Order: sequence, then structure tokens, then C-alpha cells
Amino acid sequence: MILGVSVSELLLLAGAIIIGGAITGMLAGVFGIGGGAVIVPVLYEIFGVLGVSDEIRVQLCVGTSLAIIVPTNIRSFLAHRAKGAVIMEVLRAWWFPAVVGVGFGSLIAAFAPASFLKIAFVVIAGLVAFKLLVGGDSWRIADHLPGRIAMAGYGCIIGLASSLMGVSGGSVSNVILTLYGVQIHNAVATSAAVGVPITIAGTIGYILAGIPKQALTPPLSIGFVSLIGVALMAPIASYVAPYGARLAHALSQRTLEVALGCFLLIVCVRFVLSLI
Repeated sequence: MILGVSVSELLLLAGAIIIGGAITGMLAGVFGIGGGAVIVPVLYEIFGVLGVSDEIRVQLCVGTSLAIIVPTNIRSFLAHRAKGAVIMEVLRAWWFPAVVGVGFGSLIAAFAPASFLKIAFVVIAGLVAFKLLVGGDSWRIADHLPGRIAMAGYGCIIGLASSLMGVSGGSVSNVILTLYGVQIHNAVATSAAVGVPITIAGTIGYILAGIPKQALTPPLSIGFVSLIGVALMAPIASYVAPYGARLAHALSQRTLEVALGCFLLIVCVRFVLSLI
């Protein structure tokens, strides 16, 4: 027995983390998202088996997810940038407002109940999936990106949503960019780039938010970040991410939209069931 869990259970959980890491890396490359939509549910089950208190279980999943995504997003961003697909002007306009949004989200996480984070995940991901699956090319706000103030507002929204969901913000930023006429391949690549400062800031925010409840967290955790989860999943996800980026550039725009929409709907159903 280790920490009250049998060796066989730990091996099974380690296997789940490894598989989840591989899927996370592929999603990061293909969709420009960090894969938190996969990581959070996997960690939720793992921490449940380990007996983590329900009071901080979701927060620990979200914080650990953001930490795991950091190297994955960096590799995904570099792979997309090598293909010249990242819109650097958008990255410069969004990175600071996104970090501010992450700060607000981390503050909310320190006080909000677990059910609030689940509901936020379902609502945001559900809206994104609806747009991807139902919305066509005619769903446009404009044919070019807005001015500085509007872009700053969008950046803050992306950061806030990312911090509440435990993701890098790619799913939200993809929708915003495509509504302004940006091609999906460029939207995916730019989303991966914006995810780098978001996940770094989110990790720091959840560490600080979890310090007052450190006594409730499992061993080898700093705030709401589990170092064990990061150590097992992050290297695998980071290794796989560039392969996903190559696949993204080989797929059509509509294929990417439908695939991402279906994936988000599946995750929404999973969290709705957990609320029942």
C-alpha cells in the first residue's frame, strides 16, 4: 500500500495518466488547445481514488492541468510557428489581457465551490461546440479583427475561461478568430501561441490560490498543483504535440471544426453526468 492505495491501483492510474498524456499532446497539436478537457476528467477520477477531499478536488485537477499543459503548449506553438501559421499581431494583443483574465479566474477558484467550475466548463465548451458544429462560414462578425480595446476584452475573456476550465484557451480563441474571418489553421496555430502565457500564469495563480488549503491537498502538491500528476503526464503530452500539429495542417478546415466540436460535446456530457 502507498498513501492508502494498492500497488495495482497505482499502476492502473499511472497507465491512465500516460494514455491521457498522449491524447492531450495530440489534441494540443491538432486543435491548438492544451488538452485540459482530457486531463481534468482523468485527474478527477485519479484524485478520487486517492481520497482527495471533494472541497478542493476540482481545483486541484484544474491547477494541475494548467501546469501539465505548459510544455505541451510551448512545443505546439513552436511547431505551428515553424510553418508560419501563427498571427503574431494577435499574440501581442492578447497575451497581457489574457493573463489578467487568468488572475481573476484563479481568484474565483480560491473561493468558488467545485460545482461552479464544472458548470462553467459545460457552458463555455457547449457554446464553442455549438458554433463549430452548426455555424458555417456565414457566421461572421466581420472580415477583419477589431481594434485594440475589443481585442483586449477578448483576451481577458479567453484568460478567464481558461482559468476556470483548466485549459489553454484554444477552444475559445479559435471561435473568436474564426468569427472574424481567420482561417481555422491560422486560428489553431495562434491559439496555441496564446496558450503559452495563459497556462504559465494559470499555474502560478492556482499555486497561490491553493496555499491556504494546502493541508487538504495530497502529498507532493504545491497549492492546487500536484507535482506527481505533472511529472507523469507533461513529458508524454509534450512529446506527442508536434505530431498533432503536423496532422492539423493535413486536414481540411471543416474536418477540424467538426472534430473539435464533437470532442467538446463529449466532454460536456461527462461533466453534466458528474453533476447529477
